[in-house]
Amino acid sequence: MAAMATTEDSLKWSAQYQVARSDRTAKLQGDKITLPQSALEALLAAAPVVSIGKDSSTPYTLTFDPFNPYTFAAEREARQQLSDRQQQLPHPLTFRLVNPQNGRIVYAGIREFSAEENQIGLSGVLQDALGLGSGSSAVTREQTPNGDVEMGGSDISTPQVITVHAKQLPKGTYVRLRPLEAGYDPEDWKSLLERYLRDNFTTLTNGEILSIRSGRREKYQFLVDKLEPDGEGICIVDTDLEVDIEALNEEQARETLSRKLAKGQHAPGTTEGSSAGGALIIGDQQTGQVLAGEYVDYELKMWPRDGQGIDFDLEVGLDEAELDLFVSPFSLRQRAKPRDDEHVFGDFSSRSSKRIRLSATNVELEDAETLYVSIHAYSESTEQDKSLPPIPFVLRAIAANSEISDSDSIDNTAGTPSVDELICKNCQQTIPKRTLPLHEAFCYRNNISCRKCNQVFLKNSPAWKTHWHCPHDASHGNTPLSQRKHNSIYHPPTPYPCPGCSSFDAPTLPSLAHHRVTLCPTKEILCQFCHLVVPQQGPDDPSFTDPEVLMSGLTPHELADGARTTECHLCNKIVRLRDMKTHLMIHDRDRISRPKPRICRNALCGRTVKTTKGRHVVQQLGLCDECFGPLYVTSYDPEGKALKRRVERRMLQQLMAGCGKTWCRNAEFCRTARSNISGEDRGLSAKEALPLVKPVIDHLDSGDSLFFCVDEASQCRREIARLLAETETDAEYEPEWWVRALEEVRAGTGSEAELEEKVVRAREWLGKNAPRRGEVVK
Repeated sequence: MAAMATTEDSLKWSAQYQVARSDRTAKLQGDKITLPQSALEALLAAAPVVSIGKDSSTPYTLTFDPFNPYTFAAEREARQQLSDRQQQLPHPLTFRLVNPQNGRIVYAGIREFSAEENQIGLSGVLQDALGLGSGSSAVTREQTPNGDVEMGGSDISTPQVITVHAKQLPKGTYVRLRPLEAGYDPEDWKSLLERYLRDNFTTLTNGEILSIRSGRREKYQFLVDKLEPDGEGICIVDTDLEVDIEALNEEQARETLSRKLAKGQHAPGTTEGSSAGGALIIGDQQTGQVLAGEYVDYELKMWPRDGQGIDFDLEVGLDEAELDLFVSPFSLRQRAKPRDDEHVFGDFSSRSSKRIRLSATNVELEDAETLYVSIHAYSESTEQDKSLPPIPFVLRAIAANSEISDSDSIDNTAGTPSVDELICKNCQQTIPKRTLPLHEAFCYRNNISCRKCNQVFLKNSPAWKTHWHCPHDASHGNTPLSQRKHNSIYHPPTPYPCPGCSSFDAPTLPSLAHHRVTLCPTKEILCQFCHLVVPQQGPDDPSFTDPEVLMSGLTPHELADGARTTECHLCNKIVRLRDMKTHLMIHDRDRISRPKPRICRNALCGRTVKTTKGRHVVQQLGLCDECFGPLYVTSYDPEGKALKRRVERRMLQQLMAGCGKTWCRNAEFCRTARSNISGEDRGLSAKEALPLVKPVIDHLDSGDSLFFCVDEASQCRREIARLLAETETDAEYEPEWWVRALEEVRAGTGSEAELEEKVVRAREWLGKNAPRRGEVVK
């Protein structure tokens, strides 16, 4: 039944509410509000009355006959009594909010009716638009529509009151947005804007400010400048919305163009810019360059998955350059490219040679489709860094040798001295015994060894003068830049705040990266149930410490989204999405453990012997019901003598008179079949037939095949099953299962196209119900 509302039906309702405290509305996003339960009751009372009943063409009485005028009165009375009329709220439910003290208006959608009595919960976006928050940038209206209270100053000491009107908006077809800052790159905000509107907004208000925060700490602000249909607001639910982005003014357009041109001079792939990145192949090396503060991204799509690990080696082309190496898998649970504050594997060291080794047993590589590798040039965000030339590098991806331990270093060249060699106590190098005195005299005069890391330097070299050791850990380096980099990453003056969630402050940059790829609520995943890229935890999803989340292995979003139900395509039961995998495993276990069906003992029959579960099956010679039916009688025959006589009589009748069926191929025991095959229409006499029948009767209990004439479909089905079971592609199923599958789809006679269609359906049935050859229950 469907609700039908006329065009003149409209929801007319308004009320005033005090704004609830911000701590109670922290979870509200976009244009969402909460209202008290009494508001829902008032809305239902004010909702237009619509008819909900049967279609006008469907009779309300069983005896109604349009050609019988005597049934019209009963039908008319039934329509008057059974046609329901009730209040129906429109969908989606939208509201017009007005701040009486300053005249600002904004449209909103309802989140839920759970607010305290006489209070309204507003999201931060709505509070700014209505001028309730400090520093609001919303557009001020010149007058208050609909006769609301006149404009006045806002006093935060008095309770803030908002007027709420129920107002249905037209479906939007077009919106024009204007950036509030110059230089926005569409590649950065286009997908963000689409997801931000879809997840958080029901309406758009003319003059509203949209503020979108990216995971990279950027914030994009857009002014809603024009709407179609023209008006104060539109509804953006269940509609195709065309979006245009235009500069706020000519000055902003020129600034954006100049930034794009400047960025194009150092664009990836140019001689003055960073390398473009691209595909990475095991065994090959990639030579490139990267500007300070930028990234060069590579993708490794194919690597050995047979137990070998992967080594990513990075060689830095400049001695004092600071390059970082990051690796992240691209999978259902990891979608972002590696960055300094969001990566799975990383190397922040100041060595000129870096290596990241991924073991084949690493859990992060499970279900990984691609490996993202990023080269990052450390930058202190100074003007001097921006003018530096690109830093060259060489990147290699090689299959890891299992004989080399992880403790082996790239720079490890030390060896065991021979009998004629000694180790210098100052520089730790192996020196021949005969030249050791001369070497030590020179070495102690010109070289100096660091007592902490045993590195050797020239006494007057800049590297020794700038050599440093961290007092908090074992890190060390040779340049002031490496020391500043180490301190900013591992010992920052203030903790690193997570750009996605405000509840986590990381003491170091690696710990922030670990948080963002593990427990950060805003980490993007590909949900296995809704198949959308979404944050792994929403505002209403359970926490990561929830026992059900820990036991299920799902993210909080997947656990909540997986609570939706669907129908199992095998048994038609209603199952939760998150339980469907286990439910199908039960079906699969049942399929593998099913016993092989029994084919009818009749060599020409393409049926299986049906048995009833929990009920004793009467012995019927191993024949199906159709083949045993002509032999069945109700007389008591404990020794089966009467049954043998009936079998003998039927076979003699086939040999002497035939079955008369043109399709019969029972050449050994049927006169008609012999005539169909060889053209010889001669029946055997009783004397000739008895010697052929007697051995069959004597061995009736042995289980040997019988030869009874059957219908054409069953005969064809048996032959088709035999041929399919012998083919290379279909031999994974036993012949008995092929007979059962063809029987289920009623294959047999028909055209060639119909037969091919039924064979395809039989294969589908086998995939769902039959075990394959050699398949066992695990």
